[in-house]
Amino acid sequence: MSDQIHIVEMGPRDGLQNEKTPVSVEARIAFVEALVAAGLNTVEVGAFVSPKAIPQMASSDQVLRGVSQIKDRVKGAEFHVLVPNEKGYDAARAAGAQVVSVFAAASEGFSRANINCSIAESIERFKPVLARAKADGVKVRGYVSCVLGCPFDGEIKPKAVADLAMTLWDLGCYEISLGDTIGVGTPLKAKEMLRAVGAELPVANLAMHFHDTYGQALANLYAGMEEGVRVIDSAAGGLGGCPYAPGATGNVATEDVVYMLEGMGVKTGVDMEKLLAATNEVAGLLGRPPVSRVASALNAKRKRLSGA
Repeated sequence: MSDQIHIVEMGPRDGLQNEKTPVSVEARIAFVEALVAAGLNTVEVGAFVSPKAIPQMASSDQVLRGVSQIKDRVKGAEFHVLVPNEKGYDAARAAGAQVVSVFAAASEGFSRANINCSIAESIERFKPVLARAKADGVKVRGYVSCVLGCPFDGEIKPKAVADLAMTLWDLGCYEISLGDTIGVGTPLKAKEMLRAVGAELPVANLAMHFHDTYGQALANLYAGMEEGVRVIDSAAGGLGGCPYAPGATGNVATEDVVYMLEGMGVKTGVDMEKLLAATNEVAGLLGRPPVSRVASALNAKRKRLSGA
């Protein structure tokens, strides 16, 4: 557990794309800048998808261009964008993308509901993306959704997750992010799934992307850390959710992850005060308090100490 944990911040993309209140390009750029200033150097900043389907991600090209200058100031800063197909890849590259993400679901039901095609068809869609990315020297991260359960198909077998992860790995993804999209997993199931995937490809190239719908995300992350996984996806303030998971509270909150890790003696390189400021700023734009337990506790403590 003494190993360094790498946090991939998802708030500006996976977080905001599921929020009902749109956030301006300028505010999204400022959000990314604040997250990087807090020590979160790997941030997914947008998605090159149809603005009709996901209006919150409109103008992701402007966001990507707007944050590009951060890399001149911050060594190791890396900005990811999601691309669903070649059209998205073209737009992302035109905006200067150097790391892109593709996604597939471990369940047929979710794949059809979410992107209107089968798992096999989704893979065929992004095969050209991976081929072109390889030729262009662009890194590709692969997401697997519904690894611990599906709202349509129910329980997902670990082998199905492992097979899909291996497909993405063989196609050239440098890292596979395993997503409990609807947040139904528990620690033992998380361990079983990660062991199945880890038997097929290097654990060092796996990431955990766990939502917190049933309050199990931190426990599941700890279980995954025990299995050797050292990359965690999270979103400031617990932003996000899933339209197919009623009551979903979104991604596991970055504040909660940092608090747990630092309390275990695992250094994250994240400044909690700066992270809290970034979270409070975006929460104000959305018109609601952060979902994060740690942010709520720290905000309450601040209020008490200030006598407000």
